[in-house]
Amino acid sequence: MGYFADHQSNVLGLFDALACGAAVIDANGRIDEVNRRFRDLTGYTSRQLLGRDIREVFPDLGRLAEFASPDELATATPRVARAEKLLRLIGASGADQYALVTLSPLSGDSTWSLLEMREVLAEMDPPVAAESDPTVSAPVGSQVESALEGLEGDFHSTSLAQREERFRLAFEASMAPMVFSDRDGRFLAVNGAFCRMCGRSEEELLGNDSTAFTYPDDIGITEDVYQLIRSGAVDEYRYGKRFLHRNGRIVFAEVSICCSRDEKGEAQYYVSSVRDVTEERALSAQLSFQALHDPLTGLANRALFEDRLLQARSRTEREKKIGAVLLGDLDDFKGVNDTYGHLVGDQLLIEIANRFKEITRTSDTLCRFGGDEFLYLAEGLTSPDEAQLIARRLLATLDEPFIIGDIRVDQKASIGVVVFHGDSPDNVELVQNADAAMYEAKRRGQGHVALYTPQMGHDAVTRFSLVQELRQALVAGDVSMHYQPIVDLTSSSIVGFEALMRWHHRERGWIPPDIFIPLAEQSDLIVALGEFALRSALAAASTWEISDPVRGHPYVTVNLSAQQFHDPGLVTLIQSELERSGVAPERLVLEVTEGAALVDITETLGIMEQLNHLRVGIALDDFGTGYSSLSYLAALNPKIIKIDQSFVRPTHDKRRSDTLLEAIVTLGNKLNMTVLAEGIETTAQLDRLHNLDCELGQGFLWSPAVPVDQATTMLSAPHG
Repeated sequence: MGYFADHQSNVLGLFDALACGAAVIDANGRIDEVNRRFRDLTGYTSRQLLGRDIREVFPDLGRLAEFASPDELATATPRVARAEKLLRLIGASGADQYALVTLSPLSGDSTWSLLEMREVLAEMDPPVAAESDPTVSAPVGSQVESALEGLEGDFHSTSLAQREERFRLAFEASMAPMVFSDRDGRFLAVNGAFCRMCGRSEEELLGNDSTAFTYPDDIGITEDVYQLIRSGAVDEYRYGKRFLHRNGRIVFAEVSICCSRDEKGEAQYYVSSVRDVTEERALSAQLSFQALHDPLTGLANRALFEDRLLQARSRTEREKKIGAVLLGDLDDFKGVNDTYGHLVGDQLLIEIANRFKEITRTSDTLCRFGGDEFLYLAEGLTSPDEAQLIARRLLATLDEPFIIGDIRVDQKASIGVVVFHGDSPDNVELVQNADAAMYEAKRRGQGHVALYTPQMGHDAVTRFSLVQELRQALVAGDVSMHYQPIVDLTSSSIVGFEALMRWHHRERGWIPPDIFIPLAEQSDLIVALGEFALRSALAAASTWEISDPVRGHPYVTVNLSAQQFHDPGLVTLIQSELERSGVAPERLVLEVTEGAALVDITETLGIMEQLNHLRVGIALDDFGTGYSSLSYLAALNPKIIKIDQSFVRPTHDKRRSDTLLEAIVTLGNKLNMTVLAEGIETTAQLDRLHNLDCELGQGFLWSPAVPVDQATTMLSAPHG
């Protein structure tokens, strides 16, 4: 700091140049000096502050041990500021405010301390409740105004040399990096905080300007600021720039610069106070990223996608091109979560997102819409075909299986595509239309793409309405179970019933199950419907009398969706409902399709073992239409295999179907499984199945599914 020894008259400008509010305090806490920023932040004049106890401005300061002890401050390492604290501030207005405050010992003189106040916050709840102190509850101005008159002489008697020495110490001790430079920007003095910020020694800096360690793109900014001040337009200025640390790291800074002019008005020297905002910028960038991105995959979230889509719609109107929104939904992703757990499911989502990102164009936006849905915004297209090509490329990334630990997952997706241009619907409607197209893609099977048409939008509205109405119908009693008899093909006796759900809409009449069951499976409603079906079927079975002296009471079969079958609470639910109804477990058969059973063969075997322990039977539905191998069939060992009606009523190549039908019946009999053929409508079909030694059958030849009272009546009717 040799410069100050030769230029003491310049030192007096340093204190007021501090960008933060600053006050020099003696060992007893009396305020000796304040700078302009301190006066601005508190609203007091120098007259109202000088000579008063700092605790009259910051009542909580005396309660904090690290701030309260002058002895502790005196033994602290010079130039090392204490931790920043949020303290209550009583300003000139009398209102409670809060300020970020740091207290540091001034090097070279243990009897003086520097208090720096970086920011005053609006009225807020304090982080720590302050103890009330009636001696400082009133504004400080009203308490000290009269006393100041008698003290003024003490402060004015302080020698200029003493004040300059304190200001020099304040310059050195300040937590804010500071620079004192001549009119050409050459450094005349720097403090330790500035040296640390730049990673350079005082010797390296003095006599040079900041060009050598300013980020190249920002050198011009500094020169422009100096020119602006030299022109006389302003005396002080605040701007942002980037410094280069010795290790190459970029330091983002906010610089407050002011100048002192000579008698001719020429800039004589500059004082710059610098604030390192690197961490603030990093935190701000992190918070901004978190606010606009999905935390799991790092993809854009809904908020960012909405903004990008809004901008894209404007661009397409200006550029006379089209854009597209693609909505992709992972097929049967819930099965992955239910089977392997959410950790595996989350990792699968991450890996899918990474594959999608690899083919995402720089002009496009990929978003995780929520759950297992992704949105893709494509811009600058010339035709809908380009959008569908992007969709197919996304699907192609899923062709290779995913290996997560020792688990292999083959994952497919369905994608709906909607194109837009300047006069297209708003964001919400575009996404809804993409969702409608995605639903159509799912209807076509896994791994398909569908381009939106207006009819799809109408269908989507209808589906949504049906789901809501189905929910209401279940409560209102408009959903019921009907029962189709299962017949012994030798004795013609009814041995059981298949419970089939029916919905009679109060305005539309009967709604086919193949319409409302898929809708329920795509919502949480399937769980409630499944519980209703099980409870109703067991209640009906509890009333049925013996119809076959050999077989005993008729059993009831209940269909389970893949979601229901893999529900962890399935076994507990069944056990509870069996106890409630009083029906013997042997009289309950659960029907599952091959596809549902083979989602995870290991888990399926575990479920079936628990059901066998309960003595509940399993029927493998639609046998012959899925992909199960003979080894799987032997491992599953179902009580019943149901032959799909496509083999019973072949529409083409009858001879081949007959051969397959015979093979399935023979296989079931050899494995000691009961074979049941569904969809029997004619006596010819019945005779053929009987000749093949098929044991059971059901179909319109005997009866469609009927209400429970009619099913009960059938049991007492003669058969033959």
